[in-house]
Amino acid sequence: SINGKCFDWLLVSRRSCFRAGVRYYVRGIDSEGHAANFVETEQIVHYRGSKASFVQTRGSIPFFWSQRPNLKYKPKPQISKSVNHMDGFQRHFDSQIISYGKQMIVNLVNQKGSEKPLEQTFAKMVNSMANGMVRYIAFDFHKECSRMRWDRLQILMDQLTEQQDE
Repeated sequence: SINGKCFDWLLVSRRSCFRAGVRYYVRGIDSEGHAANFVETEQIVHYRGSKASFVQTRGSIPFFWSQRPNLKYKPKPQISKSVNHMDGFQRHFDSQIISYGKQMIVNLVNQKGSEKPLEQTFAKMVNSMANGMVRYIAFDFHKECSRMRWDRLQILMDQLTEQQDE
């Protein structure tokens, strides 16, 4: 109940059975375009007979890469050089568009250091796909929100406003 108005709020997460695994051991996609650790989360609001739903998905960056555990705190990501990334990447987003419609990709990885190549490759692949149903935004979450500066999320929200309204 908010301001005396009662409603139902449901939150449902569905984890894919494809490429499930623990962090660092399972990364990237397979040849069918299934992203590692893919989760669909749906928020449903029910108020006086009306319903509204919002679906958000998350998963590993959808190209071929790995991050094998070693004695370092954070192992360096390795992008595969021996495969055609675009085939699996295209399959991934074709499936996403069929299931969910337009895609707004929000990439939160570091844009410097060991994660920089992941961000650069992701942006390059989205641009080369040239699909009007897919839009890409990179937001360096760790840099922008370090030291508990959560107010800096407004920068990201401002970038998403137009697509959110649409």
